Amino acid sequence: MDDQASIFIGADPSGEQQRLILARGNRHGLIAGATGTGKTVTLQGLAESFSAAGVPVFVADVKGDLAGMAMPGAPTHPAHAVLTARAAELGIHDFAYADNPVVFWDLFGEQGHPIRTTISEMGPLLLARLMGLNETQEGVLNIAFRAADEEGLLLLNLDDLQSMLTFCADNAAALSARYGNVTKPSVGAIQRQLLQLEAQGGARFFGEPALRIEDFMGTDEQGRGQVNVLAADKLMASPKLYATFLLWLLSELFEELPEVGDPDRPRLVFFFDEAHLLFDDAPPALVEKVEQVVRLIRSKGVGVYFVTQNPLDIPEGVAAQLGNRVQHALRAFTPKDQKAVRAAAETFRPRPGLDVAAAITELRTGEALVSLLQADGAPSPVARTSIKPPRSRLGPLSAKERAIIQSVSPHADKYDTPVDRESAHERLRDRAEAAAAEAAALKAEADLAKRRAAEEKEAARIERERRRNRPLHEEMLGQVGRSVQRQVANRIAGQIIRGVLGGLFRGR
Repeated sequence: MDDQASIFIGADPSGEQQRLILARGNRHGLIAGATGTGKTVTLQGLAESFSAAGVPVFVADVKGDLAGMAMPGAPTHPAHAVLTARAAELGIHDFAYADNPVVFWDLFGEQGHPIRTTISEMGPLLLARLMGLNETQEGVLNIAFRAADEEGLLLLNLDDLQSMLTFCADNAAALSARYGNVTKPSVGAIQRQLLQLEAQGGARFFGEPALRIEDFMGTDEQGRGQVNVLAADKLMASPKLYATFLLWLLSELFEELPEVGDPDRPRLVFFFDEAHLLFDDAPPALVEKVEQVVRLIRSKGVGVYFVTQNPLDIPEGVAAQLGNRVQHALRAFTPKDQKAVRAAAETFRPRPGLDVAAAITELRTGEALVSLLQADGAPSPVARTSIKPPRSRLGPLSAKERAIIQSVSPHADKYDTPVDRESAHERLRDRAEAAAAEAAALKAEADLAKRRAAEEKEAARIERERRRNRPLHEEMLGQVGRSVQRQVANRIAGQIIRGVLGGLFRGR
């Protein structure tokens, strides 16, 4: 097998080289070993070798030291002097320090480009895992997603999901009749979990612009695969968010990438550090999901490499699919440690003359037991191997160095500014405001009608009073008129009588 079609991993004491065939790079792998035995250095060397072969890489930088891949190593650094000596020991005559085309990412947007996804893309299963929901609460969450689809409401961020849950609580009776029991206590429990997730910084992870998988899969002008480094040191404080994000990313890769079978080299290699976090306290349904994704994503040309301290951290259904194995030293101080040593030893194809279980406890830093898939798909016999040194810096970057690399990133202007378009939160808010305005208008109209009715009632009462008092008024006017008439008649009669009598007396 020529060098172009394989990656040099290291060599055993006899000088036999251990090489990972690129065409078998998508058959997944395991890097295991106790703290301080060299796992991170092995991961770094593998990642930069894949990159040099034109394969994009994704690595989670749990301790902050993988960021050094963006810079070449320094021969004057004490740690690098050891690496230079090991390169000479392995016969690497062209060894030279070099950088890698690194792009920094960060779920919190502090040490790299923000990585976002939408609530809809995450889905209810992973969200339920992220929030630690029980079966009943997960059922209510599924109903909320279903109702959002039927209402044509986009679930993009945590505000959208909170608003949708409030909608479910307000319409619990109708939704229960259609989908099953929706109770306000269950909705309230989910909302409280969402508040905790938001307090842990989860709100920054959900939103737009959402990550486009193809932006992980670029190459530079030299044909080297892009090395995507996720700043995970702060993220590790929220282990459920970390594990859920990585599982979501695998799921997205599986859904987005086309089938390619077995390509001559992987399309992307994914290193999953602190892998035990994915499986700790995970319900069986979630473990099943991981097994399914790992089993099927190989056909998409994606290789997944789990990095963990104890190989027993990986469920058997997943471990059975990890064909390329690098086992650093394990300690055997307790019965559990001894069980792990025996389990690790049994996973290797034996080599005559090598006591694998004993060798696992005797390995020096920088040494590992290595077994890789051969051209025919069978694992190679296990070999005690001195691992090749990486060419990039061992250790973190300064803030200034990171800022400079970030400024020349090909994605500098694509993800840094969030976008908040109309979605469930805004539409449900507008509906509520419109309903409140309509209710206020109806109330005002009802109040006006009530006021008019009262005014009309009062006018009618006054009219009735007027009509009831009218005969008495008219009688009083009649009596006054008749009195005046009598007085006028009496006065006229008197005048006539006096005139007649006066004429008679004057004539006499």
